[in-house]
Amino acid sequence: MGVLRRTVRIAAMVGLAAAISACQTTGLDSRPPVALPAAFSATGTATPPDKWWRAFDDPVLDDLVEDALADNLSIHSAWARLVQAEATARKAGASLLPSLDAEVGLSGTRQKGQSTSSNSSRRVISSTSDLSLGLSSSYEADLWGGIASARDAAGLDANASEEDLKTVAITLASDVTKTWYQLIEAYGQIDLLRRQLATDEQVLEIVTLKFRRGQVTASDVLQQRQQVESKRGDLAIGESESRVLEHKLAILLGKAPASLEIPQINALVTPPDLPGTGLPADLVQRRPDLRQAYFTVLAADRRTAAAIADRFPSLTLTARVETSGEYVRDLFTNWLGSLAAGLVAPLFDAGERAAEVERTRAVTSEALNDYGTAVLEALGEVEDALVQEANQRRYLTSLESQIELADQAFQRIRDTYIGGAADYIEVLNALQTSQTLERTYLEAQRQLIEYRVDLYRALGGGWEMSRPEGTGVAAETGESADLQPVATQGRKG
Repeated sequence: MGVLRRTVRIAAMVGLAAAISACQTTGLDSRPPVALPAAFSATGTATPPDKWWRAFDDPVLDDLVEDALADNLSIHSAWARLVQAEATARKAGASLLPSLDAEVGLSGTRQKGQSTSSNSSRRVISSTSDLSLGLSSSYEADLWGGIASARDAAGLDANASEEDLKTVAITLASDVTKTWYQLIEAYGQIDLLRRQLATDEQVLEIVTLKFRRGQVTASDVLQQRQQVESKRGDLAIGESESRVLEHKLAILLGKAPASLEIPQINALVTPPDLPGTGLPADLVQRRPDLRQAYFTVLAADRRTAAAIADRFPSLTLTARVETSGEYVRDLFTNWLGSLAAGLVAPLFDAGERAAEVERTRAVTSEALNDYGTAVLEALGEVEDALVQEANQRRYLTSLESQIELADQAFQRIRDTYIGGAADYIEVLNALQTSQTLERTYLEAQRQLIEYRVDLYRALGGGWEMSRPEGTGVAAETGESADLQPVATQGRKG
């Protein structure tokens, strides 16, 4: 016991000296290494729900997104990654507690020999057995916080994985929403093409009648027939595109491509009022992908602290109790106990540990810069969506005026053509212009919805997600899921 006390005393003295040095190991400021603007260039007044797609007031879309969040395989993979990270965090934390092992042993010997006496000689077989029970325990004292730092890093990895899950969910909701409205546009384009085909066929009847009367040449009839066939070709392509979008939507929902049954709605919704964008600083706190990047920075910093602690001596305590006997009743008659302490100090490793410290510091620097880049890109996504939506609304207003003017021009040129005062090429050009504008307007309406989806996605946020059965339990980590990206100092001595 005297030796043990001296060992612990020496370890404490070394620990005090190293702790003074360790106090200067990390001083990480994990705020974004970029200047945040005071406000965004535009904002609205509406407050969308956490499940932002419900702002479109589309019951079919609500069902599609909820089904995707429950059955999409990418979501299941994200849950599996979270479970892995949580298990790793629990495994890393286990090293802070002593380990205890039980041992049971059974051995036996069998001996054969001859026994002789004055009257006779006989063969003798003897056997012996030995039973043993033992308990052994070992514990590495976390003198410099290296084990705790590794545990914290694993816990932060789990937090990052949780934010990754939220990012996957937001991305999935965005993909489902966009695909659904692309499909509605495709249905609308098919309906529009059918109406335009009917108009083309009416014009063909007019041109054919004038040809029979000798008022126009055969080339006018042929050109209008080509116009009709072109529309039929566009209709075939439109039907093909709608089927492909149906397949894409089914896969997003975790279903076989041709198994999805949905109503064929052909009218797009009107986007709700522009949401309030909040402050850029709030965006950094809210977006899960930015929070994930932030936790990655913190985890890298904790690993730097662990690498620094690895350069100092380690103290290991071991204890063992053992009893043995030939019979069970003899087991606790004789027993042996031992207690030992071992202090290992690195003297020469050719710079291996120093290189590891340098590497982990570089990893932390890389993660911090990646975090800053992610913040800038997030700000850019919000600004892009705001600019695109504002100008798309102006574009739609212009298209509405163009469609009205083109329709009026076509009606007048057609009437003039019927009266024989206009060439067929004027009718064809006016018809094609009017029909192209109608199709462009429908596409622009869908694009406006997508810009709003981009804005909702860029603003981030999240919602509570139910953990699927069989995915494990939440990790007990030293960091809260509500940890805010502010200046954070490293582990102190």
